[in-house]
Amino acid sequence: MLKTITLVLLALMASPAAAYIGPGAGISVLGSLLGILGTIFVAIGAIIFWPLRRFMKRRKARRETPVSTEAANARDDDIRDDS
Repeated sequence: MLKTITLVLLALMASPAAAYIGPGAGISVLGSLLGILGTIFVAIGAIIFWPLRRFMKRRKARRETPVSTEAANARDDDIRDDS
């Protein structure tokens, strides 16, 4: 028990390290954080945009599909009847 108390007291009385950390380390940390945040935002944006992209592709495909021949013939008959 005495060893545990001594160890805890020594740990609490330890002086802080007086080490110099250069600006390169800080810039590296900031760059890493920005990279991680950028990755998260791009992933969220892709998840949000994916259904919209699929919807736009389907809408475009519907516009570009040819009209069925029956509908085209019916339209031609209507045009001929009007003239």
